[in-house]
Amino acid sequence: MQSLYRPETNALQRLHPLTKLMAAVLIVVATYVITWVWLSIILVILLLLIAALNGLFKRLIQVVRNIVLPVIISLFLIQGILFPPINATPLPLGPITLTYEGLLFALVVSTRLLVLTTTMILVLQTTPPADLVFALTERGLSRSIGYIILVALQIMPDMSARAKGILDTQRSRGLEFSTPLQRVRALVPLIGPLVTGALLDVEGRAMALESRAYTVRGPKTHLRQLIDTRIQRIARYGMLLGLIALIVGRQLEML
Repeated sequence: MQSLYRPETNALQRLHPLTKLMAAVLIVVATYVITWVWLSIILVILLLLIAALNGLFKRLIQVVRNIVLPVIISLFLIQGILFPPINATPLPLGPITLTYEGLLFALVVSTRLLVLTTTMILVLQTTPPADLVFALTERGLSRSIGYIILVALQIMPDMSARAKGILDTQRSRGLEFSTPLQRVRALVPLIGPLVTGALLDVEGRAMALESRAYTVRGPKTHLRQLIDTRIQRIARYGMLLGLIALIVGRQLEML
């Protein structure tokens, strides 16, 4: 099973999964509830600093660059050039004309997206998916829903690792990937083994769950134990109160 998680020794990894999850939810909600433009920028800088202090900065930047950067570029192009607001302030830039309001909106959306992505990546990189699901099921989450969450967290890394293995096997047998046309042709022999492997994986998961009496009701014993301290529990209650205060305050502003 593949995931974004990599076993390392840092302060974030030693925290309880629910502590990290509650902090992530609070940060994301605060970003979207509080309308102060600079809040998202400050949170992005703070999250990058936390990643650097825990040795996660390089991997975090790689994921953000591959996933979020294309979206951010398209946001600035769409909001700044193609769809400017009515009565917007023009900002000529050579042959094109940007708008101040469009760029400001793109900046707000982009920084919020960065906060959301960075926060969740930090949680996933420092938390084994099984620990996160186990912590949720300990608090009353249905085991079936927990399994769905676990599969959702692992399906893309699993498919990516399986596809890489198939491509390596095909390269060892002389399949060429040097030109774009050859890469397109290589998709055909890739799809078959990839789908077959996924189906076999589903069958294996089902047999493993059945052999462990996963759907049987009643108390169960667990080999996995999570360390939870009193300070972290108090911190989670404090973050929960802060989350409620943000939501209630936002609702009062809208009245």
